[in-house]
Amino acid sequence: MKKSALFSSIALSVFLVGCGGDFGTTNEPSTSNESSGDGLETNIVTIATGGASGPYNILGTTMGEIYSTEFGINSRTQTTGASVENLNLMSQEKIEMAFVMSDALSQAINAEESFKEPIENVSQIANLYPNVVQIIAKKDSGIETIEDLVGKRVAVGDQNSGVELNARALLNGHGITYDDIQVDYLGYAEAADGLNAGTIDAAFLTSGLPNASVLELSETTGITLVSIESENVEEIAKEHPYFISYEIPAGTYGNEEPIKTAAVPNALVVRNDLSEDDVYKLTKAFFENLDKLANSHQAAKEITLEKAQEGLIAPLHPGAQRYYDEQK
Repeated sequence: MKKSALFSSIALSVFLVGCGGDFGTTNEPSTSNESSGDGLETNIVTIATGGASGPYNILGTTMGEIYSTEFGINSRTQTTGASVENLNLMSQEKIEMAFVMSDALSQAINAEESFKEPIENVSQIANLYPNVVQIIAKKDSGIETIEDLVGKRVAVGDQNSGVELNARALLNGHGITYDDIQVDYLGYAEAADGLNAGTIDAAFLTSGLPNASVLELSETTGITLVSIESENVEEIAKEHPYFISYEIPAGTYGNEEPIKTAAVPNALVVRNDLSEDDVYKLTKAFFENLDKLANSHQAAKEITLEKAQEGLIAPLHPGAQRYYDEQK
């Protein structure tokens, strides 16, 4: 019996070692800020993006590939209704990183508009490229300025998305409410389909340049880019300081002249509870691969290390701060 007991004890020990077992260990990620090697403490980095054809999703997919390859983790994108949904998902700890517009981020932190309570589990990694308000209509529609949208069928983005939030603010800034237009809550691809089919008259598609859906429409259907005067943007910015004046360059969508409009800077955000070491590595890999991001979508050409800390809305994560401090 003693031999049998001894054999059983040895067999159990071998089994535990063979399975990587150890008394008191779990499969949960470590909460320590120290990480060995080039890997991350977390095994999953889900990046919330936006519509499938938008720059958020294209850039996020490239980032996921970079992180998966570099750190040996499962990093992927989650297609969403964009900024507001992304921030809510972050609050619920369902994602680790997200692209958001600065207007939605400001409202989330301050519990404004669609956010009933402040979202606190969010830090910023960087200020990115400007998200350009692109209001488009079919060519020869007679719609040339934002005031011409009154009485028209207008797609304003997915409901409570960053696109919809800034569409509403810009319309209100011109004395136009949703009662003055026929509202459709449509994402990029659906809005493009609606314009092509004639079920809507105009659409807000706020994103980096160029937007794939707008580009396709400009080549197949013919579009007009609706202008917003700079002085109007500057007036609206007194209440909504994240708006800036912007010009869509000539030739972006076959337009012969630059088109005046508004823009809102994009932000790359991360959950507060990710370790300093992990966020340092994620930030470092992001900036060291800007060439790959720019190859996937040209909007990333406007992302620079020099401007990454300008106009921050949320507190900078300590891991990102550590990376920036090293660059001085």
